[in-house]
Amino acid sequence: MSHSLGVRQAQKQKTRQALLDAALGLLEEQSLSSLGLREVTRVVGIAPTAFYRHFRDMGELGVALVEEALGSLHVMVRAILAEQDGAEERIDRTVAVVEQHVRRYPLHIRFVARERHGGVRAVRQAIAGELDRFAEEVAAALKSQPVSDGWCDDDVRMLAELYVDRLVTTAAALLDAEADGVEGAAEQVVRVARRQLRLISIGRRHWREDH
Repeated sequence: MSHSLGVRQAQKQKTRQALLDAALGLLEEQSLSSLGLREVTRVVGIAPTAFYRHFRDMGELGVALVEEALGSLHVMVRAILAEQDGAEERIDRTVAVVEQHVRRYPLHIRFVARERHGGVRAVRQAIAGELDRFAEEVAAALKSQPVSDGWCDDDVRMLAELYVDRLVTTAAALLDAEADGVEGAAEQVVRVARRQLRLISIGRRHWREDH
């Protein structure tokens, strides 16, 4: 009996992932608010009613895509910021991680960039929630660094939000550069991102004395 349950559970998970992948592919050219579940189930090859075994509605599917898009990025960036290397080394590795993430998951990044201010409220809230959690994690990592000694929590959080905003903007810019296909465009985005983050880092070192 347990073996049969395990097989069914594995098949259910496989179908759920197939729905996510199908939706993501269809969303390359349209917004979530315009995508119907029948389109998605047609690609997967299941009946429309079977969709509800996996998601309540398209909004819940969109929330799952948000978690796929941003979840692993949190872990990687937080690990880099927790390291005790110099600021420039951390910046270079952070930008490199974002660049790799965009190249590995372009459809996910495009989805987040489009739906961040899109028409599906649950997805907008999920993206905002993920970015808020991301900022909390970055703030915790920044707080542990010696340069943050004496900083109040509000200022550390403000700094974390600056970093997160730059990383999100960089990801979207890299996606556009890759889509445009202009030689050297992606490299220019990376150079600008590094300079912007270094500028923030310089300001950070002088914040307490000027605040």
